[in-house]
Amino acid sequence: MLINTADLPALDFVIPIPGFPDHRRFVLVQLDDKGLLCALRSLDDPDLRFLVVSPTAFFPDYAPELDAETQEMLGIVRAEDALVLLVVTPGAAADDATANLLAPVVVATRTRRAAQVVLTGSDLPVRAPLHASGVPA
Repeated sequence: MLINTADLPALDFVIPIPGFPDHRRFVLVQLDDKGLLCALRSLDDPDLRFLVVSPTAFFPDYAPELDAETQEMLGIVRAEDALVLLVVTPGAAADDATANLLAPVVVATRTRRAAQVVLTGSDLPVRAPLHASGVPA
């Protein structure tokens, strides 16, 4: 199914994703019927995309704490205003995929501002195994 990204609301990264300084505008595109897997697709380069998942289905106890500066920069007033996404690194097989728990992408749903936030003072892994064992069928 082709999705016209021009019809989707743009997310503005207030700080570029590390390694991609010229890409600040993305759209979030759902890739499956259940909404488990999505892509952050660049509006400046249609070939650039990052696979992301909501942590809820895979890491139900995941609760990153954002510092006040990040909350202010994104325009997050309440916890409900934040959409947290984990960047996925695919593996050779589906069971080999990992998620970055140390640096989630945080989107302020009201302002549509986003940033990949490195959680300081945390020992969360950059490559946590992404198992769908707890995901509802």
